This record gives sequence, structure tokens and C-alpha cells, in this order.
Amino acid sequence: MDLAHEIGVSPRHLSFVELGKSKPSADLLLAIARHLDVPLRERNDWLLAAGYAPRYPETSLTEPELARVRRSLQALLDAHDPFPAAVIDRTWSVQLSNRAARRLVSGIAAEVRGVPTNIFRTALHPAGLAHRTRNFPQWSAYLLWHLDRAVTRNQDPALTALAAEIATWQGIPERRAWGHLSAEEGDDPVVPWRLEAGGQELSLITTMSTFGVPMDVTLSELSIELFFPADETTEAALRRHADTGTW
Repeated sequence: MDLAHEIGVSPRHLSFVELGKSKPSADLLLAIARHLDVPLRERNDWLLAAGYAPRYPETSLTEPELARVRRSLQALLDAHDPFPAAVIDRTWSVQLSNRAARRLVSGIAAEVRGVPTNIFRTALHPAGLAHRTRNFPQWSAYLLWHLDRAVTRNQDPALTALAAEIATWQGIPERRAWGHLSAEEGDDPVVPWRLEAGGQELSLITTMSTFGVPMDVTLSELSIELFFPADETTEAALRRHADTGTW
């Protein structure tokens, strides 16, 4: 009843739609989807299931239509140097990155990182960044919780297969526990990622942001991850190594 009133239809009509007694219009489906904050990809699925054409395009980030967006994103990442930053898709695969981010994963084999580089693979694989992460139990808990949510929400076969593979790796808890993991650590206001690089420990905190009003499936599924130094030592190290270009 509450949903019906909030989207402007009668509870009786919405009930008939729910029970399959009435066919919803495309506008009604989209009104329900917007109110329930359904992702654009799933809104297209709703429309197709009801016999309507998809409403939202899915454009590759490399296509000319998104060239301006791509340039803007890359400019944001480059401006964040010498701190790591990347644009990731719904499977946490890297679509764009800056030099600082690429320096962190330099030397890791492509078969470990994935093609394109996948954050879950790179950060959790024993031959990736896992052995360099000093607070791996806490940091992996953060990543595995997000991986569990992504698998459940996206129902993506490739991501499901990746989760099954990751569950077999050293130091990873059993799959059914991922949704209950907590990354809480000590008295830090934000849980940091403590990473060894160049013979010293870096401490980084992360922020995630998304587009405000995306109307393209691709853009709706992108997130911008920006890492910031959690202490002055880390900031000095990142700035110093930006000048040399290596670790």
C-alpha cells in the first residue's frame, strides 16, 4: 500500500500487477524501479520481461559517445597523483587508473591480476598484493564482504567463478563466512590498508564515489576509488617515489 501511494497508483492496481493479473506499463515499471533504487541493468531486464524495449543504453567506455566522460575521469585520476586512484566496474575490474596505482601493481604477473586488472584478484592472490599487505585479515575482510555483495547482487557468472577460485586461495576464510566478515581494526577512525612497498610500510585509506545521475548502464556501474595517505610518512614516500617512477 505504501509503495502504491508513493508511486501514484492504487494499491489494487499494484496488487494486480504483482499477481500477474494486470500488465504494467513501461512507465509504471520504471516508477517502481526508481522508487526501489533498482540498478539500470535490472531496469532493462524488467522492461524486457514485460515485453518492452530496454530504456537505458550500455555504451563501452571506449566508445566516442563517452569520450568526454572518459577524459574527465582520467583527468580526475591524474590530478590525484602521486596517490593511487582507479575507476572500476561492477566486477571491480579496473577500467582506468593513474600512474601511482600502476606503480603499486607493477611486477605482478598478468595472470594474477587478470585482464583487465581486477581488484579482488590483485589484492587477494598470494602472488599478488596479499603477501605485502600487513593487515591482511582486516583488509581481506573488507574486500571479501564487497565481493560477496557483488556476487549476490549482480549474478554475474564470471564474478561467481572468480569468487569460487578466490575461496581456494591461501589465507581466505570459507565462502559462507564472507557476508559476515568485519574489517574493524583498533582505534583507527578509518580502517587503513597497510601495504609494504619499497621496503617500507604504507598506510592508505580509501574513498569510493559514483556518478550522480547516470543514464547509461556502463556509467551507473562505475566507481571511482581514491586512496589517500593515512599518515605523513606514507605521503612523503608516495611523493618521493612519484619522482623516481619506481618502488
